[in-house]
Amino acid sequence: MLNEFDLFKDFLHKQRLRWTPQRKMILDIFLSFEGHVQIETLHEKIREQDPSIGIATLYRTLKLLVDCELVEAHSFQNGKKTYERMFHVRHHDHLICTSCEKTIEFEHPLIEKYQVEICEAHGFTMKSHKMELFGICDNCRIKNNTLSFL
Repeated sequence: MLNEFDLFKDFLHKQRLRWTPQRKMILDIFLSFEGHVQIETLHEKIREQDPSIGIATLYRTLKLLVDCELVEAHSFQNGKKTYERMFHVRHHDHLICTSCEKTIEFEHPLIEKYQVEICEAHGFTMKSHKMELFGICDNCRIKNNTLSFL
């Protein structure tokens, strides 16, 4: 069974690029995270293992991972990008807190069903979609309500 490493190696080979220890380490550390990862967080973790890997190498490798569809980049808040694993991950949508930037992943079968029905009604073939709902998470709402009474 293929895994992310095999798929990335194959993609690099087709692009006539090399499978380097740095690229392997970046992918390995990226895969150790769950959910959405900010580049700064990923860079800190990588530099703990190999301080010679710079931010430019990390950005280039992440672009390659996005190009081969193993990773998806999101720009939810203030243009800050987060990266998310895509291989063997079920489709989901996102709730994004505009206060703390917390991202909650969710899925709902009726949303998926209605999207298909809407496409069919308009003779539209959907290739993909994403839903991002912005608001305030419970923690921030409680914190802000508490502060308003002080």
